[in-house]
Amino acid sequence: MANCVRCGRQLPGLTFGKKICQWCVQHEKYQRGEIVDDAPQPVMRTPWVRRGESAISLTQILFGANLAVFLATAYASSTVMDFPGDVLLWGANVGPYTLSGQWWRLLSYMFLHGGLMHIAFNMWCLWNLGALCESLYGRWTFAAIYLTTGIGAGIASVGWNPHVFSVGASGAIFGLAGALIASFYLGEFSVPKAALSGTLRSLLFFAGFNLFFGQVVGGIDNACHIGGLIVGLIIGAMIARLAPAHDKPLRRAAIFFVVALALLGSALGVQRWRGFSSHFGRAGISERNMDQMIAALKETIRERPSDIQAHSALARAYFAKGELDQGEDELKRVLQMQPQNSSARMNLGAAYLSQEKSKEAQQEFTELLKQEPNNAQAHVGLGMALADEQNHPAAIEEYKTALRLAPQASDVHYRLGVSLAQLKQYDDAIAAFLKERESGDDFELENALADAYQAKGMTQQAEDARSKAAELKKKATD
Repeated sequence: MANCVRCGRQLPGLTFGKKICQWCVQHEKYQRGEIVDDAPQPVMRTPWVRRGESAISLTQILFGANLAVFLATAYASSTVMDFPGDVLLWGANVGPYTLSGQWWRLLSYMFLHGGLMHIAFNMWCLWNLGALCESLYGRWTFAAIYLTTGIGAGIASVGWNPHVFSVGASGAIFGLAGALIASFYLGEFSVPKAALSGTLRSLLFFAGFNLFFGQVVGGIDNACHIGGLIVGLIIGAMIARLAPAHDKPLRRAAIFFVVALALLGSALGVQRWRGFSSHFGRAGISERNMDQMIAALKETIRERPSDIQAHSALARAYFAKGELDQGEDELKRVLQMQPQNSSARMNLGAAYLSQEKSKEAQQEFTELLKQEPNNAQAHVGLGMALADEQNHPAAIEEYKTALRLAPQASDVHYRLGVSLAQLKQYDDAIAAFLKERESGDDFELENALADAYQAKGMTQQAEDARSKAAELKKKATD
């Protein structure tokens, strides 16, 4: 069966030779000014739908990957409302780590999200823009645009806001929008002008509105959005001018190679500009680097006093340096500006626990549970605060609730066993310790188990547990 020599659509059966389809015939007439803009266009299969590709689109695969990572981080922290999990551990993009050799964060940050609303909006945009971009460019060009613009957005983010944690697919999504805008403006997709201009207006409105929204609302990384948009515009323009046809893979590969070199140079330039050495990531945060981070964050807050992310990052920096009082003050400022910020409240409660301020910790976790009754971590924190107050019956109930919400949560069975042992419920304490052992063992757990065995008169089991505790402690200190 023959194909159109202009756009690649399949022609009707028994068509031979170099022919063009009805769509292209009418489109060429339009270009010559022979027909009006709104003339009916023949309905034919689009040229970019090709045989042999999987029924599952790459857009769907990216959607699923983002959702899977979000569910994993939410499960790890038992909350989906505000920055689930430890975003730094999972791969957030932040200058002192990314620019010191942990370049993989420029990729990982694209699949992390800061809460339910964050991922919901991003995935809605990805589903729509991704499908359009993939249909026009093809699967592999679409994948290259998504990843390249996402990396470019991440470089822009750490360059402009090096001490602010950046997560989310929005940089890559703005990159898709930029590529489509450039290609629709410069390219040729055999689409009537009326349909093309409508889509172009929608894309321009999407980019303009979201950039404006990011400017007026705090906590949005507009540097990431602008970086992704610019890289997308460049890639889209180069493809439209140099390699618009699907059958020129080497030309498209050359475009992405040139862009990759430019991004590499940009990353090294940002690293030099911001002054992070290549040894910093492997060596960890030194006192000097931490002081630099704190100074830069203070300057950011001086310029933008209502920047929630900057206050939160400064609190983390203070905690990492061991200056707990200052860290607590920053979290209190966050909560003054945003009382529903569950991440800040959780961290403040944890800080109080670490300083044995059990009453204050109890207050914060109780307030958090009013907002999120099913937050397993908050139940554990409240249980620990209650246990510090020797209110073990109430602590036990909190631990049990946490285990109902997150059965695989680590360390909770151990804490439950400690409180049960304090109430001399040794059988239940032993069962809790043994359950904790299933997910991991350490000398503190074995010592607690030995004490429970001893209290029950199970001398041999107690001796075995103490021997195991001694072995584990020796391994930990070696």
